[in-house]
Amino acid sequence: MIAFIMADVEIFPLVDELGRVIGRAERSEVHKNPKLMHPVVHCLVENQARQLLLQLRSAQKDVQPGRWDTSVGGHVHFGEPVHEALIREIREEIGIEVAPAQLTPMGRYVMRSPIETELVHSFWLRYEGPFSADPSEIDQLGFWSRADIERQLGTGVLTPNFEDEYARYLDFFRRSVGPG
Repeated sequence: MIAFIMADVEIFPLVDELGRVIGRAERSEVHKNPKLMHPVVHCLVENQARQLLLQLRSAQKDVQPGRWDTSVGGHVHFGEPVHEALIREIREEIGIEVAPAQLTPMGRYVMRSPIETELVHSFWLRYEGPFSADPSEIDQLGFWSRADIERQLGTGVLTPNFEDEYARYLDFFRRSVGPG
């Protein structure tokens, strides 16, 4: 599906906590008004060694520039199904093609910050690479061990969103048999 874009202005759905569309707004509006909850997709990519692929957000990003973050993260456009948004973001950000059957849903949760509120749809993927990072979004990609991640928690190296999602990732695998 083609994103709902008017004259280079991205339009995002506004949703309630159940994911029901209740309106729409421009990108610039949702990134400065935490009352406007919008859906996003995240994917944590893990290799066979149980390391997580993290992205160093471009220094040009308007939110959390220059910090290490979730493997893939992006907005759901107005009228776009969550799985289509996820597959699009994976292709755009790290340059790989995946099928919906390869993705394991980890859950949905609300992430609030002083500038925005997101309804995050979080997924897991096992993939070794190679990857091709989008240089307009990502300065670097790299696999991190759990020990490396845990040494950086609370230091400002990682985004607050990733730190929260990392705890959810660990809890997900504690609660379930998990994929491997």
